[in-house]
Amino acid sequence: MARFHSLTVTEVRRETRDAVVVTLLPSQEDRAVFDFTQGQYLTFRRRFEDEELRRSYSICAGRDEGVLKVGIKRVDGGCFSTWANESLKVGDRLEAMPPMGAFFTPLEPEAARHYLGFAGGSGITPVLSIIKTVLAREPRSRFTLVYANRQISSIMFREELEDLKNLHLDRLSVLHVLESEAQDIDLFTGRIDGEKCAALFKSWIDPGSVATAFICGPEPMMLAIAAALRDHGLRDDQIKFELFASSQPGRARRKVEAAAGADRGAACEATVTLDGATRIFKFSKHGQSLLDAALENAMDAPHACKAGVCSTCRAKVLEGDVEMEVNHALEDYEVRQGYVLTCQCFPLTDRIVVSYDQ
Repeated sequence: MARFHSLTVTEVRRETRDAVVVTLLPSQEDRAVFDFTQGQYLTFRRRFEDEELRRSYSICAGRDEGVLKVGIKRVDGGCFSTWANESLKVGDRLEAMPPMGAFFTPLEPEAARHYLGFAGGSGITPVLSIIKTVLAREPRSRFTLVYANRQISSIMFREELEDLKNLHLDRLSVLHVLESEAQDIDLFTGRIDGEKCAALFKSWIDPGSVATAFICGPEPMMLAIAAALRDHGLRDDQIKFELFASSQPGRARRKVEAAAGADRGAACEATVTLDGATRIFKFSKHGQSLLDAALENAMDAPHACKAGVCSTCRAKVLEGDVEMEVNHALEDYEVRQGYVLTCQCFPLTDRIVVSYDQ
């Protein structure tokens, strides 16, 4: 089971007015633990006064760069992101879980694929990691990026993307779409919606050539792009989403109809295994998630967003029936295999058996 490890901050670089790129160094014994896959994220924790906050940020480095970097954009009212942008400095130490997430597809050195990425704002962070790794590890593949921002000054990694494009002129294409600044081509001004996607697919991008599309950005953009991709022939398994917010397009929920006349206010006996140790406790069938009940019973259950998005709290139901209220992280096949997000998991039977170790 993933646990927190200490990372040393070796560089804090100002990327835009409200975003920084933080370079982190694991201890010698933890180097292998932080060997990431392109598109994954780190979950950090820090105490602010009497409250522990956990936040997840995507890795922006490629697998072959030999460094561990995350991009942190300041969010209005965001305690952790504001602290990282204003106070974090070289030499500080951050506690983080090992890399997690499934926002990637396996790469093959001999493959010749066309990947398509749509990113909005800070959604470029995991997509940049994917781009760098694809260019390095699949030399016959190419990548098209459509990157949406409000204005030129808010574009994260602008120079780095330009450098990559210049190094790989025939393999990387970058299309910038700016919401509030006019450009020479009208198509690249405004917001990305279904109509703009259709125009892009007509004039600039052949969706029939795309092997996998990666989307990371605000909900309206993600929904519009996904719908447009499906309308132009892509299957659901060719479309990958990533977003650390509760408004991500949802995937399958695990839902079981409660037995007729069942008392949903009754208690459920939970048998939960974590790190090889098993604990049995009771909690209400209604009003408290399995994760909250486990934490209340002194189990150090892994978690981060508590919004059904990051999959940090993933576990497998071995016996009993549960319902997930929200699922933005698990793939359909994982749900069919019995995996749940315990932060969104509520029991429907009097007894459940759950393991975090499978």
